[in-house]
Amino acid sequence: MAAVYLKLNTEMSQMQGFGFPLMEYDCFSLRMSSPPHSFRGVFFFSTCPIQSPWLNLSKKPQTISRNFQFSIRLKYSSCALDAIESNGTGLSPVRLQDGLQKTPCKLWNSNGPKGNRVPETSEKKKLWKGLDLDSKARLRRYSVMLRTCAAKGALREGKAIHGQVIKSGIDPDSHLWNSLVNVYAKCGSSKYASKVFGEIPERDVVSWTALIAGFVAEGYGIGAVNLFSEMRKEGVGANEFTYATALKACSMRLDLEFGKQVHAEAIKVGDLSDLFVGSAVVDLYAKGGEMVLAERVFLSMPQQNPVSWNALLNGFAQMGDAEKVLDLFCRMTGSEINFSKFTLSIVLKVCANSGNLRAGQMVHSLAVRIGCELDEFISCCLVDMYSKSGLAGDALKVFATIEDPDVVSWSAIITCLNQNGQSREAAEVFKRMRHSGVVPNQFTLASLVSAATDLGDLYYGESIHACVCKYGLEYDNTVCNALITMYMKIGSVQDGFQVFKLTTNRDLISWNAFLSGFHDNETCDTGLRIFSQMLVEGFNPNMYTFISILRSCSSLADVGFGKQLHAQIVKNSLDGNDFVGTALVDMYAKSRFLEDAETIFNRLVKKDLFVWTVIVAGYALNGQGEKAMKCLIQMQRECVKPNEFTLASSLSGCSSIATLDSGRQLHSLAIKGGQSGDMFVASALVDMYAKCGCVEDAEVVFDGLVFRDTISWNTMICGYSQHGQGGKALKAFEVMLEEGTVPDEVTFIGVLSACSHMGLIEEGKKHFNSLSKIYGITPTIEHYACMVDILGSAGKFDEVESFIEEMKLTSNVLIWENVLGACKTHGNVEFGERAAMKLFELEPEIDSNYILLSNIYAAKGMWNDVTNVRALMSTRGVKKEPGCSWVEVSGQVHVFLSHDGSHPKIREIHLKLQDLHHKLMSFGYTPNTDHVLHNVSDREKQELLFYHSERLALAFALLSTSTRKTIRIFKNLRICGDCHDFMKSISELTNQELVVRDINCFHHFKHGSCSCHNFW
Repeated sequence: MAAVYLKLNTEMSQMQGFGFPLMEYDCFSLRMSSPPHSFRGVFFFSTCPIQSPWLNLSKKPQTISRNFQFSIRLKYSSCALDAIESNGTGLSPVRLQDGLQKTPCKLWNSNGPKGNRVPETSEKKKLWKGLDLDSKARLRRYSVMLRTCAAKGALREGKAIHGQVIKSGIDPDSHLWNSLVNVYAKCGSSKYASKVFGEIPERDVVSWTALIAGFVAEGYGIGAVNLFSEMRKEGVGANEFTYATALKACSMRLDLEFGKQVHAEAIKVGDLSDLFVGSAVVDLYAKGGEMVLAERVFLSMPQQNPVSWNALLNGFAQMGDAEKVLDLFCRMTGSEINFSKFTLSIVLKVCANSGNLRAGQMVHSLAVRIGCELDEFISCCLVDMYSKSGLAGDALKVFATIEDPDVVSWSAIITCLNQNGQSREAAEVFKRMRHSGVVPNQFTLASLVSAATDLGDLYYGESIHACVCKYGLEYDNTVCNALITMYMKIGSVQDGFQVFKLTTNRDLISWNAFLSGFHDNETCDTGLRIFSQMLVEGFNPNMYTFISILRSCSSLADVGFGKQLHAQIVKNSLDGNDFVGTALVDMYAKSRFLEDAETIFNRLVKKDLFVWTVIVAGYALNGQGEKAMKCLIQMQRECVKPNEFTLASSLSGCSSIATLDSGRQLHSLAIKGGQSGDMFVASALVDMYAKCGCVEDAEVVFDGLVFRDTISWNTMICGYSQHGQGGKALKAFEVMLEEGTVPDEVTFIGVLSACSHMGLIEEGKKHFNSLSKIYGITPTIEHYACMVDILGSAGKFDEVESFIEEMKLTSNVLIWENVLGACKTHGNVEFGERAAMKLFELEPEIDSNYILLSNIYAAKGMWNDVTNVRALMSTRGVKKEPGCSWVEVSGQVHVFLSHDGSHPKIREIHLKLQDLHHKLMSFGYTPNTDHVLHNVSDREKQELLFYHSERLALAFALLSTSTRKTIRIFKNLRICGDCHDFMKSISELTNQELVVRDINCFHHFKHGSCSCHNFW
């Protein structure tokens, strides 16, 4: 006998949908001291014969005996008991609909012996009287109750009703079996649905469909497909609901092949005309990317419903066909179909991704018209749409209409503000979110970390990191990747490494984020090692990986590794990617492989502003200013507007070739485009004017700067030094310090050069010593070379020698070049020989070292030694670089070589030179033939001097210039002493200001004097 103890809640209530009273009770124990007749055999049969993924369907039962059927019922009873007891506590409140009054706490077991009976009460008799109903009516009532539980998702109540069915001893009919499968399936317990299904003696299409639907609802697409296959094997014919459910399972798995078979079968039996089946087929093909088939099925449907419309819209949205989505939506609005908020969300997403603001605003107005603009789901879509359209203000207005925003809404607006460059506003919204009591999720915090990255605020980033730990999200991949990116970009590499190391499930994004911190010159070699380790761990690099590692190669100028990466890019079929192509152009250009850079550039299909800027900067960096300017012109012809970086690079190109007219045109372009105030452009303008010989214009631009940083100060100070205006350079340095701008290594190169030009030995020493003692800057070889130049220019060769020995500079080329130059100036043969021999050892291919030594010998009349030096040059295959000068006239650059007769106006130039020479001779000018390094007659020496390249350039400029504009000539070598005297005399004779830039400095000739004070 089994004693069943029930704890009853006697409060009566009316269950919606039942239509009669019900009671609540808790089954807290089910025990059997001896099983009743209806439970006999429970312990001798398997309770769960079906498994997929838990069920393994048996074949359809053949002829079944009554005893076997009875044993099946007992197995089914065991299954349900297991379902009831699975709660663990045995105290599950349930509702029954039996038209009863209060139920007693203890019930008789009708099959138990009298000795085990529980004493009857009047209430218990009333209960059993109510239960003694017609068997069919009771079956119907149980089925109705189970269907109601299924509709409400009330699993616990369904289990209790299942237990009552077992207790009642009633034999379930097909409707009740199906209701039991259905309740478990719809309540998300496909495991129990499978157990019940396995006990059904005769499975029909309804029970199969219910179980398949349960698997689909829980996301087990493969299990649902297997069930459908098994159903067809057992010969059970599918109906329209089965087909629709099976097709949905295929959509979940993106199993187009099996889906097409189901589609074909639905056509064969004539179920394709069913609205649900048709919609499911459209959804299948849309999700599988077969949009032609999806649209064909859609158009062939006798009628369409919102589901089929949404399926087709969503398919085209996934394919990125915004035009088609909007066209379909217009047709949908013109039909009688009532679209839902899901429809609007699809269209809004398409508008957001395609940047179609106008269409998005129209959808917004439709949402207002149908009254769903306040729906939180639609509001989030609107926030996203306005965000991606760059209208953060409108997104904020939409967000403000949400009555009680949840974490999704808060995350959407924070992400919006961050993506639109309003990182501080995003931080403020996060404050409001926390005050509202909403707990952030991983997406909220990832966006805030990104905001901290954009702000460059390490302190704020660390505070968000603390929040991440507080909410237990420190191991979430999205958050970890954002944190790695933040630390690496802000420059806190060690912290970034710690987060990377603690990331438990690193993905490719993690590696890319980590690589992003190794682009500068100091750490870029580490980036190459990290990339190699990433490959060892089996990660396949994507376009972002290659872009990042190519930047490291650019910083290293490691073209060898870069070419290996290029090969890997081709292997991965990424050579057609414009972003990767831009990174390759940059790598080759910075490695000085301009031909390769040009080849990649010309292959790019879409040349955007960034790649144009990269190639222009590459030409400028490699001293090909003319090509840089041609690129800029071509870029504008292709309607690509240059930005501040393009202009700064182009100005740098003008500086390298000293094309003043082109530089001025760029200045006008910068003013017209509103970019002249940009720090990069302004500094480039100062540099361009200074290097083109217009130091006054450089001053004007510099003085007009609202904010002057270290770079702009450096440009001006170095400009003054190059033009021989040492006093102004030192004064500018003082003002710089007064304004609180911190000097760097470049600043002191300009300051020390100024001291050298002015012969300020003690002040030079003071500034040199302040480098490390006051500013904590470790002197570079350029600083040491400046000190050698300061001492050498003053003829203090003993101090120079001591300085070189003390600082251990004996193996540096730049040091000995300065020594050799000083020896040439002061005629120090002995020290000059030692310096030259050292240079012949360190850089035997440089011609200027041989020429300077030869000049020293020639100046002392040591012609045998001059011959020996020239013989050494010939033996070593070293050729003297010919003197070359160029001058810009009417926007065109004219180039002249010494004794060059190729210029179209060379006859007029020679005549002009002869005229100038005669006039100067009448003023007492005599050519200084000491500067001719050939052992020939004085007349021949005068002829050699007469046709130097700078004189040819001067004569042409005087012929071509009607006004008294300053003439600016540029030379690739050091101007000789006689040409220097010639220029001074011409400036006095013609009252013409001349500027000559040689390899050392600028010479401003005016009224018979030079700015270098005859020291260069």
